[in-house]
Amino acid sequence: MPASKAQQKAVAKYMKNNYDNFQLRMPKGKKDKIKLHAENRGESLNGFINKAIDEKMERDNTNEADISEIQTARKEYANGETVSHNAINWE
Repeated sequence: MPASKAQQKAVAKYMKNNYDNFQLRMPKGKKDKIKLHAENRGESLNGFINKAIDEKMERDNTNEADISEIQTARKEYANGETVSHNAINWE
């Protein structure tokens, strides 16, 4: 049974109030590859893309924290302070 006009209106209002929407462009054929990849893992295309973005942002934030720790340790070392940071690669 198709959704009533009232149901459609309610869903549209909910979506507008709770979700951002943007258009993503990619080369022809890539969407189908991503969709197939996601479906093979039991995910929707939208869910897969959101998860991929979240994971990339988490990795970037982790890398930024690592860089900040290294910069702090270098400043401490340059100032003659005892550097207590672990596993710092000075190269």
